[in-house]
Amino acid sequence: MIAEFNSTEVGQQAIAFLMNDLEVTPDDQEWFSVLSVRSVGETWYIVEIGVEGLPDKWVLQVYDTGECDPSYTFNSPVQASEADTGLEDMPEAIAQILTIERHQNGLGFLEVGRAHYNH
Repeated sequence: MIAEFNSTEVGQQAIAFLMNDLEVTPDDQEWFSVLSVRSVGETWYIVEIGVEGLPDKWVLQVYDTGECDPSYTFNSPVQASEADTGLEDMPEAIAQILTIERHQNGLGFLEVGRAHYNH
């Protein structure tokens, strides 16, 4: 059943889900891009999404039904104590999202679903 979607469609589904979940405005969505899409078995994909020029990424599972698993993860090599590193030229809302994610990532939080950010 996985053949019903191509990698571009799966990436678009994942990024739309993440933008909605993080409440990213349409104007700020251009900063995000799909880094990779790979199929895992016959029923789901792994999609990595990042912000251009930064090492951070969100990793999502997209099922062959087109649905995204709401329990995605965030990975960053940036230490929690330096959570605002490299964000000087980012729009404020994106900088806030990344600062919160980096801080939580550095503390080792595992989240199911997401808290919404105040813009």
